[in-house]
Amino acid sequence: MASSDTFLTTGKRSPTPQPQAEDRRVSSKTLLGAEGRVIIEHDGQQYLLRQTHAGKLILTK
Repeated sequence: MASSDTFLTTGKRSPTPQPQAEDRRVSSKTLLGAEGRVIIEHDGQQYLLRQTHAGKLILTK
């Protein structure tokens, strides 16, 4: 069970989601491509995930 499911079993949310061994992993270079940005569609909404010049990731709606 992932830490995000903690609420379902305990009624409390964990302060910070923690990666689990079974979580799927994708390299940011694979995800963002040569352009350094990707559109993510979620529940009918579009989000832009991009890498800054400083190497940080920013997700905007």
